[in-house]
Amino acid sequence: MEHATSTTNTTNTTRAEGGYSTAYTVEQSPEEVFAAVLNVRAWWTGRIEGRADELGAEFTYRHPPQHYSVQQVVELEPGRRVVWRVTDSHLAFTAEPAEWTGTEIVFDIVPAAAGGAELRFTHVGLVPDVECFGACSAAWLHYVNGSLRSLISTGTGLPDPW
Repeated sequence: MEHATSTTNTTNTTRAEGGYSTAYTVEQSPEEVFAAVLNVRAWWTGRIEGRADELGAEFTYRHPPQHYSVQQVVELEPGRRVVWRVTDSHLAFTAEPAEWTGTEIVFDIVPAAAGGAELRFTHVGLVPDVECFGACSAAWLHYVNGSLRSLISTGTGLPDPW
């Protein structure tokens, strides 16, 4: 097992049985990773309205004209876990625009053996047989492995490349 010596040391991206999943280790503490995840506006580029830092809160994500979704915070364990349930969605580029509705977006944060933390991200329900899997998993790769990782390690998320 590799030990974290930098914020970009390990990355693992897979097609999980229940959804798209990716993970990486950073030098920052679980609490710092948790705070970055909750700062959605700093890493998930688009128009975001509402709150993501309180259990039961909802926020809307819009990236016109492609994407609209509403996420409700259903789990919030400081320094450990964040879960959003998608309660409404409209993906303009799919035959079934509500593909995300009912899925869950999960951030698990685990202390790393050599210090720092591992962020394990899973979009439960984003499976290979749904139409948006290719485009959506590529977008998550950018936002979670690129922008969020940058926010965690440098304090600045990456701008939207599109």
